[in-house]
Amino acid sequence: MRIDQKWDHLRSLLSEMRNAILAYSGGVDSSLLLRAAAETLGQNVIAVTADSETYPAEELQLAKRFAASLGVRHRILQTEELGKEEFSRNAEDRCYHCKQELFGKIRSIAEAEGISWILDGSNTDDQRDFRPGRKAAGEFFVRSPLAETGLSKQEIRDLARRLNLPMWDKPSLACLSSRIPYGTRITPILVRNIQAAEDVIRGLGLRQVRVRHHGDTARIEVDQDDLIRLVSGDAKRMIVDAFKALGYAYVCVDLEGYRTGSMNEVLQKEKRAAGGSL
Repeated sequence: MRIDQKWDHLRSLLSEMRNAILAYSGGVDSSLLLRAAAETLGQNVIAVTADSETYPAEELQLAKRFAASLGVRHRILQTEELGKEEFSRNAEDRCYHCKQELFGKIRSIAEAEGISWILDGSNTDDQRDFRPGRKAAGEFFVRSPLAETGLSKQEIRDLARRLNLPMWDKPSLACLSSRIPYGTRITPILVRNIQAAEDVIRGLGLRQVRVRHHGDTARIEVDQDDLIRLVSGDAKRMIVDAFKALGYAYVCVDLEGYRTGSMNEVLQKEKRAAGGSL
């Protein structure tokens, strides 16, 4: 199916729903879905964005502006996953507990508003990674229209560019907790330090950044084309000084560069060694 056919299929699918509530992060995927829902459902769609310490504050402002530009109803939902022991202890099912809290609160809104469908922005590529949050989505009967219509991440970006969505080339976003190895306890100060470290790198003009926390070591991931910028001129000294001020003893650059779900690579290795699968 061609990309324009998938776009038409997506809008047709949404029209059949009549009303919906969308878990809206402000990323490319959920923004494209919100655009389609705004066109087909109008005021019968509600966008809900979580406000949490585990997401950068500026992302909330971007989400607010885009929802306002579409004229859709938009609600900000306070989530408190860091207050849940099941989340903070950071076991392999961490994302399940986060999404369970989010979808549980969204379900309450849906019931109060008489809305039949809860949606998220998952796409076909998401089905290839280890994502415990999908279990929570299933428990709350969350639908993923982008995946249902066969849209991949690249196709979503292509459509967003064609539609002149401001975030069409926005770097992938993930919860700050995803920078912390499973088994390392997640605390508010650790999350804030990771955000501060990533802000240092973005201050150099780099857009795709992850700072992975490994105890007293920070492992920096950026796009392959940006690796040289981390060690050029005054940048290296500035990064090292800033990271050490945040408490890191060692500052490392990952030569593989940025890739989504790199913290899951250890799990995959362990599963392969045990003869199982994720």
